[in-house]
Amino acid sequence: MGKLLREAWTVYWTLLKVMVPALLIVKALEMLGMTELLGHWLSPLMAPLGLPEPLSVVWAATLLTNIYTGLVIFFEVTRDTPLTVAQVTVLGALMAVGHSLPIEGAVARMAGVPWWLTVLLRVGGAWLLGWLLHLSYSLGDWLQHANHVVWEPSAQEATLVAWLQGQATTLATIFVVILALMSLLRLLHWLGVERLIHKLLYPLLQLLGIGPAAANITVIGITLGLSFGAGLLLREAHSGRLTPRDIVLTLCFLGLCHSLIEDTLLIMLMGADLSGLLWARLGFALVVIAILARLPWLKRAQMPAWIYIEKTMPKREQNP
Repeated sequence: MGKLLREAWTVYWTLLKVMVPALLIVKALEMLGMTELLGHWLSPLMAPLGLPEPLSVVWAATLLTNIYTGLVIFFEVTRDTPLTVAQVTVLGALMAVGHSLPIEGAVARMAGVPWWLTVLLRVGGAWLLGWLLHLSYSLGDWLQHANHVVWEPSAQEATLVAWLQGQATTLATIFVVILALMSLLRLLHWLGVERLIHKLLYPLLQLLGIGPAAANITVIGITLGLSFGAGLLLREAHSGRLTPRDIVLTLCFLGLCHSLIEDTLLIMLMGADLSGLLWARLGFALVVIAILARLPWLKRAQMPAWIYIEKTMPKREQNP
């Protein structure tokens, strides 16, 4: 039990060193009006998606902070703006793929994925998925009926103290979840379920070009979120069980398709349809990563210079 706690704390401390500075920077940017400025920059991208320009601030807030903040702003912005289910689903796809970018991007960066690739996948990928959904819904005349929200959150305190309390609760919860996940992984290994998961996921991982050793991490990231998956991925990277290629591809896949349960349910509260939030997002991620895995730079024996996994790996002691 003591060893498990130490390992969980090591993973948690690694995440804290990235997440806490990122949280403070994001809060400072938010207080300086960065959300509105980013919304202004994103507004020209809304029309090709069939969305009103004011919705750009919803995506901007989601990119900088999280889906919860995006939900609150969505309900404020759209009180007097009629939308179709198709429009809300397209916006939901933007939020599902592109959210919490500074924090999750910093975590991915520590694990070896450079910022430019994270931004390209999370922002560019979100927009491309939204455009494909808008095109298919328009051509097929699907989901064009009026949208009705399922549930609207109550207003939250906007004070700095309330924000600090919320972040402290979230960070504390992360340690509990990491400890539970690592305990579960040990139990699955002891019961032999881990081997079964590998066998079941092997065809999919082979299609994506990811080694079977990343199977457990992929499952955790898809169901619970990128931060949890990346945290455990860092531990596997340090142990040498994963190659840099597996790490990059796994994190890129999780960047496009993670937390399928919580994020999907949250965004469905807006009235979005499951077709775009779950099935289209999963299919889009599979296609993109399958293509990415076959690009020449990722097929090389030596990883590109921007992969910093080796710099973070502890040096092995050598016997004299």
